Amino acid sequence: MQLVFSDAQYWEDFLPLTFTRPVAAMRCGILTFAERWQKILDTTEVSYFTETYLQKKFPEPEKKESLFLVTNFLPTETVIRQIKDLKQGEALVYEDELIAAKINMEGFSLHQIEKMTDIKEELIFFKKPSDLFTYNKQAIDFDFELLTNGRTSQKLSSTNGFLGDKKDLFIEEGAEIEFSTLNTKTGKIYIGKNAEVMEGCHLRGPIVLGEESKFNLGAKIYGATTIGPHCKVGGEVNNIIIFGYTSKGHDGFIGNSVIGEWCNFGADTNSSNLKNNYSHVRLWSYRTKAFEDTGLQFAGLIMGDHSKTAINTQLNTGTVVGVASNIFREGFPPNLVENFSWGGRKEDERFKLDKAYEVAERAMARRKVALTEEDKAIFKHIFDTYH
Repeated sequence: MQLVFSDAQYWEDFLPLTFTRPVAAMRCGILTFAERWQKILDTTEVSYFTETYLQKKFPEPEKKESLFLVTNFLPTETVIRQIKDLKQGEALVYEDELIAAKINMEGFSLHQIEKMTDIKEELIFFKKPSDLFTYNKQAIDFDFELLTNGRTSQKLSSTNGFLGDKKDLFIEEGAEIEFSTLNTKTGKIYIGKNAEVMEGCHLRGPIVLGEESKFNLGAKIYGATTIGPHCKVGGEVNNIIIFGYTSKGHDGFIGNSVIGEWCNFGADTNSSNLKNNYSHVRLWSYRTKAFEDTGLQFAGLIMGDHSKTAINTQLNTGTVVGVASNIFREGFPPNLVENFSWGGRKEDERFKLDKAYEVAERAMARRKVALTEEDKAIFKHIFDTYH
């Protein structure tokens, strides 16, 4: 059965993170939403129902019987069973929104649905970027059980200090941890395959360190934090999510933030996550084209893919940075840094598209990943369409 991941009405709400990916490809917890549902439903036959310009990279559905699924929520056992038990023409609805349906993608239409069932249980639903770090602990707990149940962790080296229950620590094959401290009293810690925790690090769960990623010497990591695959993280972080392939290798603080892929933070980059007057933080909404109250006292940085900061960059509370932006001017940049900004300020010129390709190619080559023609087409669409 083909699994169709739908952006539904949420794609615009997650910008700038979704400029370069469908909602299902975002990471929260240990896994992306897509990876989580593939694991839950035990399938590799997946496709995406997303923006037209993303469909060349993220394959569109074949025209056949499928399970149509909105991915950005954590299901209960009851809801998983309800989804697995769906018959053709049946659907599940949560808070008046369709989240799962068995339909035929040939002549796709919701009119195919003959029976709708309301989900009565309260679900953790991710509706905006700040929800990703707000509910990251719950996502880590969910994924930890999903991935480690019935498996045995690698042993923790005796050079380390440990607090908590060892059942809340899981170390995948090839991971290295020496002369550091790990505390699972406050949450689970998951160390991915071939990851490294260098000497002198302090980890206070819940924490995820993804495959081939590193915590640099002396890093201080507070949960709930997820570092995706192929990242380098140093300094101090608190309750952040990095999707993957990003370097924050030096000293400096980032808290309550979500950062995409292929970003780089110059040494001593700091991001405020609390206003001096302790009021709620506002974040830019691409849907309403206005700054909106998050209802949160702590909210730092939302950064799209391929963006970079210079050394000693200082970011205000509630800063949103678009795709392929370069921040290097003195002083605080504005709370909205536009896509392809060359400098960070609204009046700055735009980063030339051909130069953006060159930088992306060089950065990705360091991780032995190629910038594809599909990637370039996505860059061009963002450059031409979203200013």
